[in-house]
Amino acid sequence: MSLIACEDTRTTRQLLQLIGITPPQLIACHEHNEASRVASVIDTLSGGQDVALVSDAGTPLVSDPGYPIVRGVIDAGLAVSPLPGPCAAIVALTASGLPTDRFRFIGFLSSKQGPRRSQLAALKDAEETLIFYESPHRLERFLADAATSLGPHRSAVVCRELTKRYEEFRRGTLASLSTYPGVNRGEVVVIIEGQSEAERAASLDLNALLKEINDLDLSPSAKAKELSKRSHLSRKEAYALIQKGQDT
Repeated sequence: MSLIACEDTRTTRQLLQLIGITPPQLIACHEHNEASRVASVIDTLSGGQDVALVSDAGTPLVSDPGYPIVRGVIDAGLAVSPLPGPCAAIVALTASGLPTDRFRFIGFLSSKQGPRRSQLAALKDAEETLIFYESPHRLERFLADAATSLGPHRSAVVCRELTKRYEEFRRGTLASLSTYPGVNRGEVVVIIEGQSEAERAASLDLNALLKEINDLDLSPSAKAKELSKRSHLSRKEAYALIQKGQDT
């Protein structure tokens, strides 16, 4: 390895020394200078040498620096080869006990309450499991805003200090977790279940949906199929409502 672009050269040098590797050339590549590092990385690669991109913890680009480097290298027609490594979002998800078949990584939301609540409200109808990063000193406020915006009865898991000595998982509803957030120290991932079928049914404006579907240029049976797909109704119930609307 000819060059390592690292979030903090001190951290990477210490790691290399611990595992008995003589450090090659190290350059700092962090959120404040990564755009300016693209040209030097491309020059090194174009000269036939290898470059490693590392972050202090987790995986580069996932709420960590690295995207301008990777995008620049790809645009230059050079190869990018990923290596699997730790990622707090995936580690937390696999141990959360919440559905893993569909999930959405959100990362950090705004540190200000107004924008944060708006961002959470925009996720209310999401059916997939949601993954957030949050700083420990904002955790209690985040959980309270999530309970307000997404609903207090949503299941959630607060994952703290993953893979470390004081690893902890606190499971409950958003209401209970916001009331008793526990120890607010260390790295935090919050996993929140997506909107359930019961929630969707409760929040559905059936009359508005029925009007929207009746305005479609479809046969009654096709309208019934669409209504059933977008609501909690069976096909038979949906067809009866479609017919009723046509008779009035």
